[in-house]
Amino acid sequence: MAETAAALRTVANNVRAARVRAGLSLEELSRRAQVSKGALVGLEKAQGNPNLATLVRLADTLGISVSALMQGPTEGRVRIVTADAVAPLWTGKQGSQARLILTTSGAAPVEVWRWQLEPGEEYPSHPHQAGVVETVNVTTGRMTLIVDSTEHTLEAGQTATFDGDTPHTYRGSGTQTCHLIMTVHLPPGPASTT
Repeated sequence: MAETAAALRTVANNVRAARVRAGLSLEELSRRAQVSKGALVGLEKAQGNPNLATLVRLADTLGISVSALMQGPTEGRVRIVTADAVAPLWTGKQGSQARLILTTSGAAPVEVWRWQLEPGEEYPSHPHQAGVVETVNVTTGRMTLIVDSTEHTLEAGQTATFDGDTPHTYRGSGTQTCHLIMTVHLPPGPASTT
């Protein structure tokens, strides 16, 4: 519980700081990100429980990575993160989940995600900002990647990449749990640094 409260305080501070840096009022950020003003006020007060879709919309609108909203200052030259040390940002009704493991620093950060998709369960993602590229590597099982209404089946050992500025969906397929590593390559620029 203390970890959750600390994480929420970090998100609150990072959202407020990014909003101020961008010169946006709560009303303007609410309009651009399509997040209610009440939810933003609560979030900046470290109240509530923002879901993955809300965090993605805020990050895209602010021109930063999702992890830039969630992570405190980095310590040292090497950062090691275990999969279980990071709480899922999305959990499906059948047990699927997505965990944002870390984001690299620099002018064009890369988010590293670990996903688990149960057969038949899916996660639809809204389009990201222009310049975002996603890469999906299936480590076990099978999934269906849907981009622009076209389905692509990916088996263990296969990797796909696509522009993330179009609607896309991840769906578990086959008979066993699908595990995958997803990277989100953010566009370079001063606004996208963490």
